[in-house]
Amino acid sequence: MKSLNHEKTIDLLKTLMEFELAGVVRYTHYSLMVTGPNRIPIVDFFKMQANESLTHAQQVGEILTGLEGHPSLKIAPIEETYKHAVKDILEESLAHEKKALELYKELLDTVEDASVYLEEFARTMIGTEELHNIEIKKMLRDFS
Repeated sequence: MKSLNHEKTIDLLKTLMEFELAGVVRYTHYSLMVTGPNRIPIVDFFKMQANESLTHAQQVGEILTGLEGHPSLKIAPIEETYKHAVKDILEESLAHEKKALELYKELLDTVEDASVYLEEFARTMIGTEELHNIEIKKMLRDFS
């Protein structure tokens, strides 16, 4: 096995934690802005996404502090587009999930063959983010 690049791993974990915390804010905002006849199930979906983002941030934070890193109190930047049609919100959500997938893949590239635990964590999170991408793409099909 190769040596773990602690500095790069900690930096990525900090970025991931900030990104997941931004997801909490993003999805909470979306859950408040949805209107229309399908509001209830879509609001529930976004609330679930917000809760899952918080869980992910906590998981990442535990690993980060376990590696003696220090999480910041920041969140990743969130652009407010003021577009709140369900299609717009879902498209923004898909972009967010694609970015999360990229970040977790970068984590995997960094920890691969250096830490079995971190490698498995990254793979699990990649699978989760891939599933989110699939779910949102399926939701967007009605708007094609």
